[in-house]
Formats: sequence, structure tokens, C-alpha cells
Amino acid sequence: MDGQDTDQAALIEQLFDVIAKEGLVDRDKITMDATLEDLQIKSMDVVIILTGIEEKFSVYIPVDGPLAEAKNVREFVGHVVEQIRAQKA
Repeated sequence: MDGQDTDQAALIEQLFDVIAKEGLVDRDKITMDATLEDLQIKSMDVVIILTGIEEKFSVYIPVDGPLAEAKNVREFVGHVVEQIRAQKA
């Protein structure tokens, strides 16, 4: 595993931590394949989670577009990672 894979894995773990804290979700239940519905994450929870992510990483994550379409953690995190990387580049 190269440095970028390690960085990506660490970033995803940090995002899982924010999802757990801000979404009031048991950290052990958060997996890439879990759906937002399985985790009982509603649209208002998504806004709160995004606010936590924006504060932690000093980025702006728009809630529309691909993020609004996200059905599972993989899609949600994938879009957030893209936004963080684009804004930190």
C-alpha cells in the first residue's frame, strides 16, 4: 500500500468518526456498504454531518448534486473525499 492509499484510508476513518459523532451513529455500524437509511441518517442529519466535516477539514461541501443522490456510505464518503481533495489541491 502506497502513501496515497494510506492517506485515503486515514481520511475515510476520520470521516467515519465525524459521521458517528455528528450523526449520533454507533461507529461500529458505519461501513462503506451501509446505507444512510440503515444508519437512520436523515437529510437534516446529513446537513449536521457536513457541517462537522467542513469545520474539521476547513472546506465547503455543497449538499446538492452527487451528494444529494448518495444512498450509502461509499457514495457519500466518495463525494466528500473528492471535494476535500479538490479544495486542498
